[in-house]
Amino acid sequence: MNKIRNFCIIAHIDHGKSTLADRLLEFTGAVSERDSKDQLLDDMDLEKERGITIKSHAVQMTYQYNNDEYVLNLIDTPGHVDFSYEVSRSIAACEGALLIVDAAQGIQAQTISNLYLALENDLEIIPVLNKIDLPSAEPEVVKDQIVDLIGCKHEDIISASAKTGVGIEKILEEIILKIPHPKGDPNLPLQAMIFDSVYNTFRGIEAYFKIINGTIKKGQKVKFMSTEKEYLAEEIGALRLKQFPKKNMSCGEVGYIISGIKEAKEVKVGDTITTVEKPAADPVQGFEEVKPMVFAGIYPVDNEDFEELRNSMEKLQLNDASLTYETESSAALGFGFRCGFLGMLHMEIIQERLEREFEMTVITTVPNVSYFAYKSNKEKLVIHNPSDYPDPSTLDYVEEPYIRAQIITKSDFIGQVMTLCISKRGELKNQVYLTTDRVELTFEMPLGEIVFDFYDRLKSVSKGYASFDYYPIDYKVSSLAKLDILLNGDPVDALSALVHKTNSYTLGKKLCSKLKELIPRQQFDIAIQSAIGSKIISRETVKALRKDVTAKCYGGDISRKRKLARKTKKG
Repeated sequence: MNKIRNFCIIAHIDHGKSTLADRLLEFTGAVSERDSKDQLLDDMDLEKERGITIKSHAVQMTYQYNNDEYVLNLIDTPGHVDFSYEVSRSIAACEGALLIVDAAQGIQAQTISNLYLALENDLEIIPVLNKIDLPSAEPEVVKDQIVDLIGCKHEDIISASAKTGVGIEKILEEIILKIPHPKGDPNLPLQAMIFDSVYNTFRGIEAYFKIINGTIKKGQKVKFMSTEKEYLAEEIGALRLKQFPKKNMSCGEVGYIISGIKEAKEVKVGDTITTVEKPAADPVQGFEEVKPMVFAGIYPVDNEDFEELRNSMEKLQLNDASLTYETESSAALGFGFRCGFLGMLHMEIIQERLEREFEMTVITTVPNVSYFAYKSNKEKLVIHNPSDYPDPSTLDYVEEPYIRAQIITKSDFIGQVMTLCISKRGELKNQVYLTTDRVELTFEMPLGEIVFDFYDRLKSVSKGYASFDYYPIDYKVSSLAKLDILLNGDPVDALSALVHKTNSYTLGKKLCSKLKELIPRQQFDIAIQSAIGSKIISRETVKALRKDVTAKCYGGDISRKRKLARKTKKG
């Protein structure tokens, strides 16, 4: 155990986590020059195309230091705010973290929130200043920011460039010297925590675990504590670039187990594995449940594909533990699922993965958040879907979720960022200058307002310089209304939305004019209306197609036209 180090890499988007992971793998000889490529650990096409990490990836390396061989287990984590659940799971399986800061961009919102996650779990933090070879790098300024943030000394910060390989050796040395080895007792009953799982079409579900106490042998009977099910450990091993089977593993090690599990529901992230012959008394604690932020309905284009979509969702949930879903039905779209996502990017990625990996074409409804509705008889309802909204006459009040948003931006853009946040019903709570030209703004705002286009608009008003991070605070009373879209007087449930009363008119008008462009003309007029309750707030009409039957008989005798008109009338 003294020779094992478990660590993860945390940073804001685009500060060079995956590149650093590539360099560490090359330097320790875990990958040969021939197999080496960029973003080595990102195995999804989507990750390579977008240049982002979506899933955290675990990999094992060995490194010689002072004639001793050390085993290093690295977990590369995503940087985007929507995937912070992946980061929290990775952190639970580590004793230390490399905090990477870009020398050109300095500390950003996600850097701070990931750092707090790591500190809550008592991880040893090693600060690394990356991209020092960039012409726009300001290493001294950024070093001061890091010192202010984590209270370390100047000389503790390692200057590195993941692209050119500068400072990699120093990083490996610090990992061995500073990060504590895993604690645990190999003689106690087995307790291994599952922190991730993947679906393999040939071998069933592979669960990734970290052994807290005890040992596990190949062929042993094991039990998953939350489902109480028993399996045979057909294969266990370490996660190198390819799976590396082993006969037995002891506490502190990170690895995988294949036990021929077919059902997706039987493996839960955060569950504890123990042995059947000498079971542990209680499971490992301290694993938080995922809290979805954004809800949307996902429906198959063809209703016959519903069962296939269900199977695809189950397999996808294994690979992405932060996806939650339940079945629902809609009058317009048939059967489908109400899914909970961590954010808009997460929703987009899930949709892309369903299309690519499972060849499912899906329809997604308007995203919304969950509300609490209190009726006059004090009954409390949780509303994920606008169609569950109770009748206004029985309603006492509605509460909507609020978040605290931290935005770090250049001081030139304060005005635009504030205008944007206030237009989204935000309230400025705090403003702190981190350096002379960078400022941190703290807002309290409704989560429902940032669901649609907030992130995109923030990036455009700040020319890409603002970084954004948020966490939920609580629910507050709000005046909401259910906006219905009526086509020729019939409500279409898939287009309903819960909106704040101040925004209802503009949103209703927007939706109607958009639908007017999209709906093809018919032989009759189509009235598109948006309504709140029984009150119509805006209307557009798609005019009927009229065939001018008299166009082809111009001039000549009127009786010809009458004859033609009679014939048409008959038709």
